[in-house]
Amino acid sequence: MGRCTILLLKKRKKEVPVCLARFSLGLRMSFHRIGQTKFPYLCSMEKRLETLLKDAKEVEKESKKYFQRLKRRTPKTLDLTMQALHEEEFAKTDCLTCANCCKTSSPIFTPKDIQRISKHFRMKEVDFMTQFLERDSDDFYVLQSVPCTFLDTQDNSCSIYDVRPKACSEYPHTNRKKFIQITELTLKNTEICPAAFAIVENLKKTLPLGGKKTL
Repeated sequence: MGRCTILLLKKRKKEVPVCLARFSLGLRMSFHRIGQTKFPYLCSMEKRLETLLKDAKEVEKESKKYFQRLKRRTPKTLDLTMQALHEEEFAKTDCLTCANCCKTSSPIFTPKDIQRISKHFRMKEVDFMTQFLERDSDDFYVLQSVPCTFLDTQDNSCSIYDVRPKACSEYPHTNRKKFIQITELTLKNTEICPAAFAIVENLKKTLPLGGKKTL
């Protein structure tokens, strides 16, 4: 994944799902009963995750071409549009029913992240790095393994949520200013995050190149 400073989640070579936290939109676990199903949206998320990689690969070429064209003709309202799509998607997507990013990827740990989390554990920074982190091929600090060490796989909660890495708190970065600068990163995130995939697909419908805006 390129060097996009604070934002990157590093895809790990196989292991089960992982992630450090992007539960930025409050816990929306609903307990509506539909027939005998107590958690309908949880079931829905499981189905989304089953087909996510395949779905993302199927539209990968189309999405790449779309972003290439978007870079040549970037609307002034792109960031506002992305923020609206981001808020709309996360109003119905609960990260606690997913945590796929935490289960399959590692965030990059910046020096400030390491300092903050080490302090939280009352550990020396060097001890924290030795116990939990390693340098990747791009010389970034990432987790030694996935799923994330700090993920509770029973309920997908993050044990260091309040001090989590910046890459986690901002994930999947679809509401970021100057979004046009991270389209390649976003395409990679569509293979990990169901919400990111939905947001990109909705963007293509909302801002069809050569067509009228539908939102």
